[in-house]
Amino acid sequence: MQVLLLLAGLGFCWGQYNPNVQAGTTSIVHLFEWRWADIALECERYLAPYGFGGVQVSPPNENIIVTDPFRPWWERYQPISYKLCTRSGDENEFRDMVTRCNNVGVHIYVDAVVNHMCGSGGGSGTHSTCGSYFNAGERDFPAVPYSGWDFNDGKCQTASGEIENYGDMYQVRDCRLTGLLDLALEKDYVRSTVAEYMNRLIDIGVAGFRIDAAKHMWPGDIKAFLDQLKDLNTEWFSAGTRPFIYQEVIDLGGEPITGSDYFENGRVTEFKYGGQTGDGDPQVGWRKDGLLSVRMKMLRLMHWGALGSPVDRSPGFSFHSDLLGLQVKDRSYGSWFMLAHPYGFTRVMSSFLLTFSFELQDVNDWVGPPSESDGSTKAVTINEDTTCGNDWVCEHRWRQIRNMVVFRNVVDGEPFSNWWDNDSNQVAFGRGSKGFIVFNNDDWDMNVDLQTGLPAGTYCDVISGDKEDNRCTGSQVYVSEDGLANFQISSQAEDPFMAIHVNAKL
Repeated sequence: MQVLLLLAGLGFCWGQYNPNVQAGTTSIVHLFEWRWADIALECERYLAPYGFGGVQVSPPNENIIVTDPFRPWWERYQPISYKLCTRSGDENEFRDMVTRCNNVGVHIYVDAVVNHMCGSGGGSGTHSTCGSYFNAGERDFPAVPYSGWDFNDGKCQTASGEIENYGDMYQVRDCRLTGLLDLALEKDYVRSTVAEYMNRLIDIGVAGFRIDAAKHMWPGDIKAFLDQLKDLNTEWFSAGTRPFIYQEVIDLGGEPITGSDYFENGRVTEFKYGGQTGDGDPQVGWRKDGLLSVRMKMLRLMHWGALGSPVDRSPGFSFHSDLLGLQVKDRSYGSWFMLAHPYGFTRVMSSFLLTFSFELQDVNDWVGPPSESDGSTKAVTINEDTTCGNDWVCEHRWRQIRNMVVFRNVVDGEPFSNWWDNDSNQVAFGRGSKGFIVFNNDDWDMNVDLQTGLPAGTYCDVISGDKEDNRCTGSQVYVSEDGLANFQISSQAEDPFMAIHVNAKL
């Protein structure tokens, strides 16, 4: 009932929930820390041909430069100003990327960091990506400009000025998150300054925004600056099109702040999804560790809408599969399932190799993008086998991920159907009469006849290969007149699952 009431209440303000992707595309890719020049090329040579609807880019505004002992990814989340120059490129390169991607039907979604500026211990000087002067201690950011009047130091009620208790919604929204200087977004000047920055990006041609750290802002403050945003640029979007909004609200339960608090402003990233279908929580991961069977996890996801409808909840889910090949198969299962299941609007992660400490047996997840000796970001090079070089992983180019993005496009709008499981870790389901997917996560081989709901014919399995001309480069699946098909999947297979869809039919 609550979901129905919410949907009814949306009325004519549907715009911020619409991803603004071109018809026939259903997913975006997060090209984490990529250079603007490389994203422009990737839109033209790969993303558009394979049906990706858009790209989430790293924050494009000036940030502090952190060099001790290396330049971590999180320096991008410590703003100094709203000038458009970062290690991904300058404003001209950003404009060129947006134009070129839009021209081939791949839209750009900006990661908007507007809750805070840099950390309180950031010092002073010009060690920023545009060379703008700032003084974190004095709350002085003249390139915006912001001064001490524009921060929440006096409003926070903790002795340290930091968030000390996540059970206190006032601390979470009014105090500093890990030392980051918290902007006073209840003030008209701050709201209008944020809106001016976002409107500049809209004028350039972006399609929407991920609102970083939305949980740490009051929903009404977010609404206040979103209400000041322009419609999208009519060079690429229909008149009156509103920017797509999706908000980062980490809601795993047990806290007073919930994702539903933010539904009025736009969609909300579903963090529970990663925990229940990926390996964010070791008790609900895909690993065959006896903690929880895939069947139990999948059965839970048969009714995933209980967590919120696709309209009001999730814009997508990122699965980090790039940890030097560590448990890549286990991590990838979540992405495969995500792209097959009808829930939400999907986003896949694509980034770079992380550093592994053999002494600590741990991954250094602070490391920034592959860099030259001068700290500049390396270009994304493409190998002869279409994978990426220069330490870029490019998961979106993996055949399995790319073909599941196509699968999702093909089955868009089709219902969840024909569920099957073996009371263990072998499961399958369909998407109406257009697609069917089968998983074998058991320790024994699978050989079973299943009802696919698909038209009769011979199909190419899009996981083991592709359909090229009128042949399959991988396995084939024959669907009989009654919709039944035999699936044989070895437990030792590199990719122990199969997927077929009507566009892969010979």
